[in-house]
Amino acid sequence: MKKIFILSIITLGLTLYSNNLAAQETMISKVPKQISFEAGYRNVFTLIDKSAISFLNPTSTGMNEATHGYGFLFDYAWKLSGLDGKKPAIFITVPIGYTVMMPDNSASKSLSMLNYGWTVRHELACNKKVVPFVGYGLLLNTLKIDGTEGGVMGHQTQFEGGVNLNTNSRLKYFAKLQCSYTSFPKLGAKERIHFMFADLRVGVRF
Repeated sequence: MKKIFILSIITLGLTLYSNNLAAQETMISKVPKQISFEAGYRNVFTLIDKSAISFLNPTSTGMNEATHGYGFLFDYAWKLSGLDGKKPAIFITVPIGYTVMMPDNSASKSLSMLNYGWTVRHELACNKKVVPFVGYGLLLNTLKIDGTEGGVMGHQTQFEGGVNLNTNSRLKYFAKLQCSYTSFPKLGAKERIHFMFADLRVGVRF
């Protein structure tokens, strides 16, 4: 009788443990995902260390000027909080984007940046037509200069704020303002060059 009781307890424990694992797997498999696509305008408003001639325009004796550009970004996100729809959602995302900075004059060259990394986005309301959000992220950038072989890799820290516009379908439209700090090594020098820029983006989530 005692052995039967012990076996029953063990069987019950294993059953509960298996059910718990199954429930966890079910929850994990149902974590909502979100895809976003955005595009917009970029402006470089601060260039720290303007002596970086060899970095920006190795063949010129003047400063390379490329302060305006455009870019786009694809973003894949997982919802971490607000799964029951009663609290504002939090997403962790993996973005990949590309930006082109156009030359300001004929003596300058265009720049291109490929960026990828991770971001976190906090929605500040739920179940509303218009939902504000804030976000931050850490990314890697590969920067190339038109006409220059190779490129350099730097890091980008970004902060953003914007609004989502919910619709009756799965689509969510959004607009945001994003400010970033980026650091790159100079070509042929030990020092680094630092950009600060702002992006005005619009996009869609689904």
